[in-house]
Amino acid sequence: MSVHRKIEKFLRATDMPPTKFGRLAVRDPRFVLDLRRGREPGPRVIARVEAFLAAQQPPRREAGQ
Repeated sequence: MSVHRKIEKFLRATDMPPTKFGRLAVRDPRFVLDLRRGREPGPRVIARVEAFLAAQQPPRREAGQ
């Protein structure tokens, strides 16, 4: 799944505004808008977004807990 698609899924699931996501994830409030307009993020930005998304997910519970 592309990073853009992951972001859009996250925004729908959390109801977070795109500008807030951009500020928190990559310090760029226009980031999501730019992605929607065709911006292609580089590997370092993708890594920052992936790390941000991973940190926002609640820890998974192991079976039997």
